[in-house]
Amino acid sequence: MKRNLTHALESWIRDGIRAIGQITITPTAQGGYELCHTDDLGKAELVAYTSAEDARALSFFDDANAYRPLKTAPTLKHGWRLNLNTGEELRHALDYFYPAMAALWHSHLQANLPAVPLRDTLNRQTGMYAATKRLQDEEGQELVGQACAASACAKRVLWAFSEGQALTRLTPEKLSAEPRPTPAGIQEIPLLCQEACNILVAACREVVKKRERSQSPPPQQTGSPSH
Repeated sequence: MKRNLTHALESWIRDGIRAIGQITITPTAQGGYELCHTDDLGKAELVAYTSAEDARALSFFDDANAYRPLKTAPTLKHGWRLNLNTGEELRHALDYFYPAMAALWHSHLQANLPAVPLRDTLNRQTGMYAATKRLQDEEGQELVGQACAASACAKRVLWAFSEGQALTRLTPEKLSAEPRPTPAGIQEIPLLCQEACNILVAACREVVKKRERSQSPPPQQTGSPSH
């Protein structure tokens, strides 16, 4: 699978697909690849890196050096370029920037990427996250509309709210896996979401617990007030 994915990446780039997330990929005359933030394309004053492992550190923090818990948030650091020699190095680097995203696109192209409805994901939660099973439809739809909006996450959402119930608070573009050009006109590898992530599941739990705390009667007071 890994070797097939490397070959697929090389083929996509030869076909003119040169972007993924906030990254632009430029083939070099030496047969390698140069990566940079799409906003930095064409800029000369960029810090140079030469190892696929450098992508790991570049993916951790945003421009303000705040930690990025979600790799697909549209907050990738600017000001760098990463030069790689081979397609295998490219695959490793992209997995640091956007874990498994190239592989999911590969699976989607092979019609082998089943989407899991949010309710199915929540219904199998156990322990402290079992509370997510009590998420109400309206509060869940509102949460997804906020947590999964393009301003929060660059992935396209492929899953429904539940079997037979669509998501209602996301744009049609956000719910489509169809590739489209970046603002710079570069063809992309879309970032796909086939199942709700752990961050969304945790947010669902917080919504449920907050509602249930607000609905709980206040504890009864005993004894006399102190003076």
